[in-house]
Amino acid sequence: MNPSVIADARRIVVKVGSSLVTDEGRGLDHARLALWSAQIAALVAMDKEIVLVSSGAIAEGVKRLGWSRRPRALNELQAAAAVGQMGVIEAYERSFRAHGLHTAQVLLTHADLSDRERYLNARSTLRTLLALKVVPIINENDTVTTDEIKFGDNDTLGALVANLIEADALIILTDQRGLYSADPRSHPDAEFVREAVAGDPVLERMAGGAGSSVGTGGMLTKILAAKRAARSGAHTVIVSGREPDVLVRLADGEALGTQLIARQAPLAARRQWLADHLQVAGRVRVDDGAARALTEQGKSLLPIGVIEIEGEFPRGAVVACIDPQGRDIARGLVNYGADEARRIARRPSREIEAILGYVDEPELIHRDNLVLL
Repeated sequence: MNPSVIADARRIVVKVGSSLVTDEGRGLDHARLALWSAQIAALVAMDKEIVLVSSGAIAEGVKRLGWSRRPRALNELQAAAAVGQMGVIEAYERSFRAHGLHTAQVLLTHADLSDRERYLNARSTLRTLLALKVVPIINENDTVTTDEIKFGDNDTLGALVANLIEADALIILTDQRGLYSADPRSHPDAEFVREAVAGDPVLERMAGGAGSSVGTGGMLTKILAAKRAARSGAHTVIVSGREPDVLVRLADGEALGTQLIARQAPLAARRQWLADHLQVAGRVRVDDGAARALTEQGKSLLPIGVIEIEGEFPRGAVVACIDPQGRDIARGLVNYGADEARRIARRPSREIEAILGYVDEPELIHRDNLVLL
């Protein structure tokens, strides 16, 4: 078996399930949160960028409100989430502070990740936090979501975040060793799956139902999350969170749990996604110097190299880059909408803030978000 894919991963999303952060659903297990914080601090010391997706808000809210069991009514679940989220963030903030690390609370909904403008804003915020060595702690915004709180799970959220920040790997910590060929609780002869290709349909047939009354996700949601994460090139490891120092051991190269391998590297997967866009929202005509920088030097497209903007498009749209002769040479995700792009065209990046009143990125299209044709 290959060494852990986490050893070479620099940007990692770690998802911790309810059973690993709560005391059997009776509020947060503060000792366990301290363990996760210590391990993540060790990974940060290895120069890895970590985003933590953590469950536990509803369970903590149920405890704080003095309820004997998790409610079923949506409004009560939302109330419990609102109350419990305070406790989750307070506990993590205290635990990470002991290791000299700052944390940030980020609440997301599926709507945040389906709307292109909000998607880009969330990505920019998370990447800035990581650059500042801050550990973002993410949960679904259960207070305002509807169907997600009833049918969703943080496995899916973890995969969406991996796509969002272009992570190298997703670690799904669970109360199971990993994936088996069948449910080992009812099939004692089930074989353990050490490594497979993410997205293999066989894996979905192997997965069973939910494993506990505390969380909402079962092994199937983890398999589907790995499939989704692989679309942006992220490998996934499904592993028991009860393994001592599991995160550090994975980072040191020890092969634990089930490794689900993405077929493409993140950058290749992203560029393939861009190349598959047959329809573009607009066109950006560049000068000869910019065309050479893109095609021969692998550079980003800066505003100063832009001659003309064609069409109307929002920030984050897929646009075509054409050379002075009208040839389609590349396409990519644009960092500014059409109106803003027209205002900063032919101007150096240092003037963007003075022209627009803010600066998002110095490039009109970053080379990581651009594919040559």
